[in-house]
Amino acid sequence: MPAFDIIVVGSGGGLDETNLSGYLVKPYNTSWDNGIIALEAGSGHGALRHIMKRNPNIFGERPADENPSQKITPFTVYSNVKCFLLTHAHLDHISSLVMSAGTFGGGSKRIYGSPQTLKDLETIFSNRVWPRLATYDETDPLFRLVYHPIHADGKYRTIFPDITVRSMTISHGKNDLGHYESSCFFMKHVPTQHEFIFFGDVEPDSVAVRPKNIAVWKAAAPKIPHDLSAVFIECSYPAGRPNELLWGHLSPDHFVQEMITLATEVVLARKLPGTKTRLRPRKKQKGNPLPPEALHGALKGLRVYIMHCKEHFNTERPINHVIGDQCRELLAPHDLGLELLTADQGMKIVI
Repeated sequence: MPAFDIIVVGSGGGLDETNLSGYLVKPYNTSWDNGIIALEAGSGHGALRHIMKRNPNIFGERPADENPSQKITPFTVYSNVKCFLLTHAHLDHISSLVMSAGTFGGGSKRIYGSPQTLKDLETIFSNRVWPRLATYDETDPLFRLVYHPIHADGKYRTIFPDITVRSMTISHGKNDLGHYESSCFFMKHVPTQHEFIFFGDVEPDSVAVRPKNIAVWKAAAPKIPHDLSAVFIECSYPAGRPNELLWGHLSPDHFVQEMITLATEVVLARKLPGTKTRLRPRKKQKGNPLPPEALHGALKGLRVYIMHCKEHFNTERPINHVIGDQCRELLAPHDLGLELLTADQGMKIVI
């Protein structure tokens, strides 16, 4: 039984400012009018307007004689957003939230993110970069945006009726201030117990000074594919980009290595039914404890959506399709069994 409906408002990672990370999520068995989770907030009203022009029925077919006052518009859609869930506070993940913060319709909306993500947002909603339009005090009637931290403590937290989230910390590289952390979310539909994983910007464990992806794969492995059948993960750059120019992102070469690591954890988890495999520290991934043939078909039933591809307008096809084909070509010899898809702007996904 399907658990989630997802609409891709934006899936790019720049340079195209009209297509930035933004996803609308709801339980499959509810109406969009009953409430929405905005997962990331790079693109918003403007991008959705263009999507709805191309596909007027993306939120469901409407009656021909519908009252104009009940017409679905980007404004009414975002009025139905009950909360925002943010992986980190880089501009390509929050810009539409910031721009629209003073004009959202509907009731108050929570902003969920790690404590650091919310602190970073505070530097924007500071009455200098942008008016102070958010607060931690849910009882303050002057504010309609309310910060709510989600801690990476291994627990699932309810953020929406029938939907809980577990946050895990991942590495997005480093800068002059030190290591920059992003978040990865396990999104669970409580009635069906079905989940999908959504990554924020992430660097490969093979490059990271503090590898964190392995913990995500270990948490996911026992659930694949019956309880967890989809992963959204970035692949920002085309194949061949030097490690020193990744800036905390993945390329196809590293994406494939992460999938091999996930497949390895799935096989190991299946060999230990009913137990939790111990988190083995891996500072660098130097090899695989299993022979390649042991991984064949390990990820059958898993859909992996790549996203956050950086458009440089120098390819005839959309850059995410170019990168997607590179990932498929590199994955093919490993025969892991996963289905690789690209998260395209305007796509409607059912999980």
